[in-house]
Parts: sequence; C-alpha cells; structure tokens
Amino acid sequence: MRRVLEWLRFWRRPPPEITAADWRSALRQIPYCLTLPPADRERLRTLVAGFLATKTFEGAAGQPITDRLRCLIALQACLPILNLGLDWYDDFAGIVVYPGDFRVRHRYLDEHGVEHEETEDRAGESWERGPVILSWQAVAAGRDAGQNVVLHEFAHKLDMQSGVADGCPPLHRGMDARAWQADFHAAYDDLCARVDRGEDTLIDPYAGESPAEFFAVMSEVFFLEPRTLRAEYPRVYVQLRAFYRQDPAAVLGGG
Repeated sequence: MRRVLEWLRFWRRPPPEITAADWRSALRQIPYCLTLPPADRERLRTLVAGFLATKTFEGAAGQPITDRLRCLIALQACLPILNLGLDWYDDFAGIVVYPGDFRVRHRYLDEHGVEHEETEDRAGESWERGPVILSWQAVAAGRDAGQNVVLHEFAHKLDMQSGVADGCPPLHRGMDARAWQADFHAAYDDLCARVDRGEDTLIDPYAGESPAEFFAVMSEVFFLEPRTLRAEYPRVYVQLRAFYRQDPAAVLGGG
C-alpha cells in the first residue's frame, strides 16, 4: 500500500525536468556516483525525479529555490535508497533550505533533573515525521568540506523509520539485529575512547556524540570515503553494505 500511495503522489504531477548540466554537477559532488554502472545511474536519475515530484522545497531567510539546488539535494538524498526505494521517505514531504547555518533552541534535562536551554547553530536537522532542514552553504560545499550534510540528515530519516533515531534503522530480512548492535557498539566505544585520548581520527569525532550520530556519520563515510571506513571499522562497513545494499568500496575499485 505504501508503494501504491507513493506512485499515486508521483503521477499527481509530472516529474520536473532534470537538465544535463544540473545532473552532471550533482554527480560530481560524490565520486562514487560517477563510477556507478550506467544502469544504476539511470535508476538513480529516475528515483531523483520521483523524489522531486513528491517532495516540496521551501526557502527560508530569503534562500531562493533553484533547479540546481533541488537536483543536488535530491540526488544526495536518493543515493542511500538507490536499492531500497522511495517509500523509505514516505513519512515526510518537506525540505527547508536556509542560506547558511540556522539557529535552533532546545531544552534538555541533566543527570540531576535540572532543565537547561541551549541555542546553537546547525547546518542540518531532521524532525521525526517532519521536514529535513538544511544549510545551502553546507550543501554546496559538499566534498570540499569532507562531509555531507544531506547524506547525514537523510541517514537520520532512515534511522527514524524504526520509531526513534537510535543508530539502528529497520533491518532487512536476514540481517541479525544482535550482530548489528554488537558491531556498531564496539566501533562506537572505540571511537569515543580514541577521541577521549586526544587522538586525531580519520572519522569525524562528532560521531561520538551518540549512537544516532554515529550511524549518520558512518553513513556519510560509507558513501564518501568507503575504503577509509572499511579499513577503520570493517564490521561496520559490512553491516552498512548489507543495509544499503551497495558496496561503494568495490565500485570505486577497492576490491
């Protein structure tokens, strides 16, 4: 039923045109995309067209929404679901784009039960069953920044499909949840220990903020620097290869 509703939404309006220039520009942001087999790139383009037809883009703080912006964000959002399907994103419709980092305010309780309020600047944010919010400056920086805010935030969206962002999205049939937890927890504990010792790590230390952030950062590295992830945390790489049903290290020539 979810897939039927997805295609009903798709056919409600014609998919927007994706120009050759915008498509080439978007592909260049992630080297893995350029090395995909032609059939996979064509499937990705079809998926992007479906995404653009079913999602709305809204500019905030004066940010214009251009075809290039929409194509770039859509391609990076769809790459993780290339072999999963657009229905993994059927719980939300909106993407909000700011020109740069945006300020958010949140409350939390400390270990003593005292409530605190903090304000911080962010480049991206995902709301459960709500929009994805992005900084266009961060999106456009892409590979030059060594990170990818779109991959990161949409990994959170996949994680939330289990009901809460906890570092474990709904796993496919045949995947072992206990093995997933064991492999991710071991890698998470190792990274946190290395960061605490002051080591320079090849993985962004922000991954140590929580298991949810660890999954999102590992997903970024999986698509951006897959051979680094496979060398640093091979068991995590194997788990993500099974979840995303892709093998970027092999496609990039890493064996």
